[in-house]
Amino acid sequence: MNLDNCPKCGRLYVKNIMDLCQSCLKELEHQYEICVEYLRKNRGTNIQELSDATEIPIKEITRFIREGRISIANAPNMMLPCEVCGTLIREGHMCDSCRSRLTKDLANAAKESAAAEPVKKSSEGAYRAVDKLRGI
Repeated sequence: MNLDNCPKCGRLYVKNIMDLCQSCLKELEHQYEICVEYLRKNRGTNIQELSDATEIPIKEITRFIREGRISIANAPNMMLPCEVCGTLIREGHMCDSCRSRLTKDLANAAKESAAAEPVKKSSEGAYRAVDKLRGI
């Protein structure tokens, strides 16, 4: 049995999929129900209005959306913050500019690492010692 401290309240609990103790899990479910109820009544709301009206942190609302529990497909004003810069986006984890910057940085890092590696000679292979013993 794996035990851990709850990241929200610090109480000791038996580890589960959600990584929260039972009381914090119930509170999270209650927050989810409040969000869903508010969204049913106010379809044109955005994430900031939802947070202000329900007093539920944007971080938790974002968590519900990322888990797929709250759908933003039918909510045209509902957007998520980019995990890098905070710009509001409709899907994914990063905005287009952060994604392209990350792609460019990765390509540059790959080029630099390829340029830094010395060219291997074919005679320095794994079987070089065996070849010397055979006289090849």
